[in-house]
Amino acid sequence: MNYTIREIQQKDNRQVENVIRACLIEFGANHEGTAWADPDLCRFFEIYNTVGNKYWIIEDENGTILGGVGIGNLEGTDKICELQKMYCLPEIRGTGLSHKLMDIALNYAKQYYKKCYLETLPNMIAAQKFYEKHGFIRIYEPVIKTEHFACDVLYIKDLYKEK
Repeated sequence: MNYTIREIQQKDNRQVENVIRACLIEFGANHEGTAWADPDLCRFFEIYNTVGNKYWIIEDENGTILGGVGIGNLEGTDKICELQKMYCLPEIRGTGLSHKLMDIALNYAKQYYKKCYLETLPNMIAAQKFYEKHGFIRIYEPVIKTEHFACDVLYIKDLYKEK
């Protein structure tokens, strides 16, 4: 099967929400304090369609969205973005597509930010290893308080250390 990575379009909003909700259910994160409760979960095109904020999706040749990732400004910080809503369905995990998504997101982030922050859940062990492979360093205090209080595994990456 062929896959395409592209920027989100308005028609993708519902499918992206469904992917995220499926992944959150899979990891027992369908509750307050996670992306599950985000009021804008079905408005990604509108949210990520401004300078410094962007969301990409992976779709198959049938137009089915199987994953995505966003870069968003971390309000209240200076030149720090957040890697947001990176979720991929099980059928594309381990295919290398997640690495391509991450590379696209980080290359975009470097245009606007000095550091990239992320929050994840303790039981998302494979995700944590994935982030560490991409140069994220675990930290133990949040950069800023977000609404994702259940996501207490924190990482940051200096975007200028890479050549």
